[in-house]
Parts: sequence; C-alpha cells; structure tokens
Amino acid sequence: MSSKDQEFYSKLSLRPFDPVTDVDDFMVWASDDRVTQFCSWDSYTAKEQAIEYITKNVVNHSYYKVICLNNRAIGAISVILNEGNDKCRGELGYVLGSQFWGKGIATWAVKMVVSTIFEERPELERVEALVDVENVGSQKVLEKVGFVREGVLRKYVVQKGRTRDMVMFSFLRTDGS
Repeated sequence: MSSKDQEFYSKLSLRPFDPVTDVDDFMVWASDDRVTQFCSWDSYTAKEQAIEYITKNVVNHSYYKVICLNNRAIGAISVILNEGNDKCRGELGYVLGSQFWGKGIATWAVKMVVSTIFEERPELERVEALVDVENVGSQKVLEKVGFVREGVLRKYVVQKGRTRDMVMFSFLRTDGS
C-alpha cells in the first residue's frame, strides 16, 4: 500500500452513531436514491423521518456503527444479531454515500467489522450478508474481504414492490484463521 493510501485509510474510522451530530450527515446518504436503491428502506425526504428511524432503530441497536472520514459520518455498517436457536449468526448490512463509492471504504469497513465481531460477540460463528443480484459492487466488496458466495436465493424478498433474487454470502469465525 502506498503512503498516500495509508494516509487516506488512517482518516477512516468506525464509531457509534451520535444522534445529535450525525443526523445531517445521515441525511446525505439516506436521501440519495442511488444509495437506497438496494436498501430495504426508501430514501428519506425529511429530517424528521430520519430522526424517528434513528430513535427507534439505531440508538438501541446492538451493533451499529457509522463509517467516518475525518470523524464525519459518510455511511453506516451494522450486524443484526439473531436470537434463540439462531444466535450463532448475524446479518451484516452496510451503506455508503455515493460520492465515496469506488475508493475501498466499504471494503475497509467490512474488514474492520469481521476482524473484531467474533471477539466482541463470542456467540457468533457466522456473519452473513444478503445482496441483491444486481448489486455487483456490494458483491465485490464481500468477495474482496473473503466472504464465500453460497448461492442465489431465488425470489427471496419483496423489496420496493418487486420480488428480488438475493445472493447469500457468509464469513465464518474460522475463515479469519
């Protein structure tokens, strides 16, 4: 890695979401139709919508971090932990402002999460990610990090009024060894 790349990556961090200072940055990516195209939620059109979502879903989330450049939130990454008999697995999700696509930031963030999540959550054996078959960029991110493409789940979800095929990826605790 070049010194220029090292300098850039040294400006990246993951941290807990701050509902007071991060909401305006959240709106940048959460209101962008290109960003939310493959998300389960629609683009936000009002700051109040975002605040309601953050209050209900982000603040008490067991693992939700913002992806920061110079401590400014430019995206988010989360792991939804399953409960009961399925508590051995969690589902990874991430979103990044479109102006930051193609710079390796999502790959960096996913690497950071899989390098620590199994220590932070010892009950986990598996982190999985479901990616729309048309979201090639996100599939490449996961493959670069070492996730295994397990297959296509045909007609798996209804998202934004359309039944979608999803690609299942997984990263096991033993994959990092």
